[in-house]
Amino acid sequence: MSYLVGYGPRNDDRSAIELALQLARSRPEPVIALSVVPRGWGTPAAGGTDREYELRAAEEGRRSTELARADFARHHDTDAVIAADAAIPTEAAWIAGRSVPATLMEQADEHGAWVIVVGSAEEAEPGRVRLSSKTDRLMHSSTLPVAIAPRSYRTSSAVTRITVAFRDDDAGWSLLDRVADLSRTEGARLRIVTFVVAPARTPVINDVPHAEAQVTDAWTQQARLALAEARTHLAAHGPVDDVEFLVTIGADWPSAVASVAWKDGDILVVGSSSTHRLAQVFLGSSAAKIVRNAPVPVVVIPGTAS
Repeated sequence: MSYLVGYGPRNDDRSAIELALQLARSRPEPVIALSVVPRGWGTPAAGGTDREYELRAAEEGRRSTELARADFARHHDTDAVIAADAAIPTEAAWIAGRSVPATLMEQADEHGAWVIVVGSAEEAEPGRVRLSSKTDRLMHSSTLPVAIAPRSYRTSSAVTRITVAFRDDDAGWSLLDRVADLSRTEGARLRIVTFVVAPARTPVINDVPHAEAQVTDAWTQQARLALAEARTHLAAHGPVDDVEFLVTIGADWPSAVASVAWKDGDILVVGSSSTHRLAQVFLGSSAAKIVRNAPVPVVVIPGTAS
């Protein structure tokens, strides 16, 4: 098993390496930083132009590999704060491919990776997660979990707590079991959160006194009942004394996500949609909004629908 980092020379992808090393501190496995550069077409008609293109791509790959090695070295040369990183095998390499997502998937299979780790888009605000177009395409084809680091992410922590965004449907229950197993493997505490966001204002809600509060209260009660059932479900498989169950309420998605206490060592796990058959990982509207407002790394797990 290993961690495969999608690393690009033009991006601040040190964040992805930071996240991969954080995961490896809890579950020690090799971390491989891989840069995918464009592949030439290899046709006779391309001739010298194609050869020049391949040479430029190879130079880009070598430069990216050097940068990744330098990022790894920052951890290996640091004092005892993250001395454990020295025991984590690391590797940096580059490969030519026509499609970055497809090439990463092929290499993940070749290296026995259990997760693909990437950084956020360049336009993301520091500390926020935002999917690049390549990451979005990767998630739609990946059969593996995809971990996304916030922009400019830095940490010396291991994974100490895993928060799962839980919803009461088939995908949510499947995700719950998988994340419970993951928390045990990582040696991390488990927190199960259901986000309740006040309904959008409509003419019907506006015309009925206290309708918005009544709808929110009903949703909150349903969420608490589902979490009580989740507690019983998990208790049948092991102790739940250290598991935290939480319903958080907000007027909108930013406030709902922000109302949860986050700290260094946290990661957030969301599942793919249970209604989209064309993609391995398809973020429904709620999951996408949670990811967009997350202040911690996010792991998206595919195939959580039963």
